[in-house]
Amino acid sequence: MSSPPASATPARPGLIWTALLLVYVLWGSTYLGIRIAVESMPPLASAALRFAAAGLVLAVVLRLRRGPGALRVDRRQLGSAALVGVLLLAGGNGLVVLAESGPPGVAVPSGIAALLVATVPLLVVLLRTATGDRPRGWTFAGVTLGFLGLVLLVLPTGGTGAVPLAGALTVVAAATSWSIGSFLSGRLAMPADPFVATVYEMFAGAAALAGFALARGELQGFSAAEVSTRSWAALAYLMVAGSLVAFTAYVWLLHHAPISLVATYAYVNPAVAVGLGALLVAEPITAQVLLGGAVIVAGVALVVSTERPRRPMAETADGTATEPAHR
Repeated sequence: MSSPPASATPARPGLIWTALLLVYVLWGSTYLGIRIAVESMPPLASAALRFAAAGLVLAVVLRLRRGPGALRVDRRQLGSAALVGVLLLAGGNGLVVLAESGPPGVAVPSGIAALLVATVPLLVVLLRTATGDRPRGWTFAGVTLGFLGLVLLVLPTGGTGAVPLAGALTVVAAATSWSIGSFLSGRLAMPADPFVATVYEMFAGAAALAGFALARGELQGFSAAEVSTRSWAALAYLMVAGSLVAFTAYVWLLHHAPISLVATYAYVNPAVAVGLGALLVAEPITAQVLLGGAVIVAGVALVVSTERPRRPMAETADGTATEPAHR
């Protein structure tokens, strides 16, 4: 979703911090929501349903508020939004959902997934460098520090609580897909309105996720009656809190708060996810998780603090702070 330049419209500090807390907590909690949803739901099918429903709600709201032409875009913009949606939601989110599904010892804990996804701003810096940009020296120091933390986090130890390597690599692949989508969204002919772009991204991502779910045979023998109330509630939470409320707060912040402040979600979300996972579902917080996670977050914080993108998270997500992770 390409976002318009932040405006200078003043806003009360209380409103800014309320919106920022929504982004911190709601996006940080979506990793736990994913873990609970896939307990009794097919992973990719549940993600497809989430984004299809959220996209439909957003499309209806835009149509009612702005009239018949609210969603009008040209073919080039539609194609760009569809490509970005597939990379962000089918590749980025879908692989995270897969990594968090499965039995203990195979599934990646929600807090670990959030820490690994926090490497997205680091990957975006590498993509910018590969295309001729020249980030600052301290930015590269942050990238190096962040990837050192990633290695520490997934390094096999042979003890209990070790991070599943296959699942961790799946999340890294998800972060890579998300980074490419974020990087391209600032360079393609996207719809000018970020909400309109989001609608088409969600529809494209949902369609790709549904296709992958069918190809994997996720719906063979599946019965909605077998889905627990807990999983349905988690999916509803992801649709409303993660894909609608938090994103709306994020876009509002881009217009009313300094980009350096908004970008802090990139390293606060993982801390929220780790804390919620430990408190609500007893995910272990080992010394390895604490050390690797702290180094990753420090690297991301260094990158975000030393980068000052001219455009808000363009996608940002942007020059460094990246397009909001629709988790």
